[in-house]
Formats: sequence, structure tokens, C-alpha cells
Amino acid sequence: MAQIRNPEAHRNAGASASSRNRRDREHMIEPLSVALPDPFLLYRGGVLHQARIAYESWGELNAKRDNAILLFTGLSPPAHAAATASDPSPGWWERIVGPGLAIDTRHYFVVCVNSLGSCFGSTGAASINPATGERYRLDFPEVAVEDIARAGYETMRALGVEQLDSVIGASLGGMSVLAFATQFPKAAKRLISISGSPAASPFAIALRSVQREAILRDPDWQAGQYASDNPPRSGLRVARKLGTITYRSAAEWRARFGREPIAGNTHTMSPFAPHFAVEGYLESQAERFTRVFDANCYLYLSNAMDRFDLAEHGGSYAAALAEVTARVLVIGVESDMLFAIAEQASIAVAFEHNATPTRFARLPSLEGHDSFLVDIPRFDAEIRSFLA
Repeated sequence: MAQIRNPEAHRNAGASASSRNRRDREHMIEPLSVALPDPFLLYRGGVLHQARIAYESWGELNAKRDNAILLFTGLSPPAHAAATASDPSPGWWERIVGPGLAIDTRHYFVVCVNSLGSCFGSTGAASINPATGERYRLDFPEVAVEDIARAGYETMRALGVEQLDSVIGASLGGMSVLAFATQFPKAAKRLISISGSPAASPFAIALRSVQREAILRDPDWQAGQYASDNPPRSGLRVARKLGTITYRSAAEWRARFGREPIAGNTHTMSPFAPHFAVEGYLESQAERFTRVFDANCYLYLSNAMDRFDLAEHGGSYAAALAEVTARVLVIGVESDMLFAIAEQASIAVAFEHNATPTRFARLPSLEGHDSFLVDIPRFDAEIRSFLA
């Protein structure tokens, strides 16, 4: 394993699996974490003290410390990208990260970070504010994608890594890769941005504004001051359902569910009760999500995605990426309605404008934005070939 440059910052890493407290979340274990520099100044003017980033890792750091891969997540996943000895449950990228897989942990030291502002061990709105001893809630400062990227960079520095082999991310993670590149253009040899965006589209902004409104209008939101055992579940459920609809393509919904009825004759209970199997699926996804995700954290991360604009760093996408020295892989999916493939194309064009060695992979996956989680053979082939 990596030698730790700052043992105090890394104090959680030495705990044995048996000594870590179980979270009140689905098969999650108290994660390893590192301390961020204190104070941690935020992109939009806020400041955090005693902030931490949760992470999980696979593989070993080599003697030269040059085989590390930093992995950013989408909005909702924890750092549990793949099974570990302390948590053998399948991770969200179980078929991509591991021995012999596209991100081969026999060769790479892979670190997946939980985003700053999230609720799976990293400091966010659900965390305790050291100044008050209470949860931050809306006292948490505005977080930007740039902050998520810098927190990932500082996590790797705390683990003794100054030069990365690769930085990889999908969805919000794909945006985080771009934010990383603008701030640390020479810190990685390779970049992989998957289903990301250089700036949120009007469609995505409109969608997320309605998702946030669903939470804000839930009476249980209580202006952000809700108790942890009484969150705004109804609003968060609606927000998750809206998001889930856009994570797949219309063709995939049709092929997967058609007009199949839901199991059981629920229609006799009420004329408006769920009748179709697709409604049951959305309900199960919403129920699972509301058990594990904090509503305020959702609001902060959703806002960060909307406000990200690569062109803020220099006046244009190309100018923002002008100092990048890495080789680049950009992957987009033709059926993605949330992060349209034209957005990934514009990322590739920006890199190519600077003569950066760039491959743009347009994938015909059916599963829309979630394809990177589902269409493993296509994504495996692109990532494996690029890293080879």
C-alpha cells in the first residue's frame, strides 16, 4: 500500500475493518479518509476548516509512485467503486476496476474519492460544522466542481502521490476531470472524461432546477433544517425519479419494460396507483436512494453541476485546456439525453485545438447516460485500449 505523507491527516486509514463503525446505509463501512489543507479555500469564495475526503483504494503504489489513478464519481455514488477486503460488496464499477479488468489493479494504484459536498464520508452539508458542533446544513458554503477536483488532487498528495498516471471520471466525474485539468494541467499523463460536459446544457439545467424545487417545496425540508430522521423524502423521491428517467434512453425504456403491468393488481386500490412495471422500477430506485442520500447534499452537488463552465478558465474551452500535457480520451454515448454527445464532442474539439493527443469515442450504446455502468464491453474496450 501507499506510504502516507501525513499520518495525522490519514489517521482513519490505519483502522482495521473490524474497528470501523457500520454506517446506517446499505452495506457501507466507515470509509478511509484524509484531511484537506486547512483552511480549504473554495472556488466561489467560501472556506472550510477540518474538511475531509473519503476514499477507497485498490492495488499498490509502486516504488516510483507513478502508477496512481484518481477516479471521480458521478453525483450519487460513494467511493466504493469495487469490492475491497473490508467491504466485499460489489461496487458501482465492479466490472471495470480490478485485477485483469480495464482499470487493472495488478498494475495501478487506483483511488476513488467521494466528492467534496457529498454524504458518504466526505465533508458536506450533512457533516458536523466544527465551529458549532451541529450539522452544517445550509451553513455549508457553495461548492463548485473545481473544489471537487482540487479535493481529489489533495487526497492524492496526502497519499504521497504528486504525479498521476491517469485521472478518470464519468458524469459529474467527467466534469471533475476537466476541472482538474484546468487547475493541474501537468499533474497527470492521461485523462479520461466520460459522458461529461464542459458546461451544463439548458435541458440539464431545467431538469435539475425542477429536481431541486421538488425538494425545496417538500414541507419536511424545513428550510434545510430537517432532522436526520425526518428528511424531505417525498421531494427527494421525485427528484430521483426525474433523474432516473433521463439516465436511460427512451429506446432502452421501451425495450426493457414496454407496457408490462406491475406485479400485483394495484390498480384496484386507486385509479392513480402505479399500474406499469416501469413505475414500479422508478419507485424502487427512489426508495433506495432516499435511504442513503442527504437532501441538502443533493442540492449542493446539483447546483455545482449547473454552475460549472469550463470557459470561466480563460474565456473559451480551448483556452481553459491550453496547458494540458496529458493524452486524452473522451467518451460519449449517442443515446445520452442528459449529457448529449455534442457536449463530449466539444470537449474533444477543445483538446484537439491545442494539438493535445485526443481520442473521441462515440459509442452507440442503448442505455443512455448510464451506459458506462451497463454497457461494460464497449467501455472496457475503450478504456483498456487507451490505458494500454
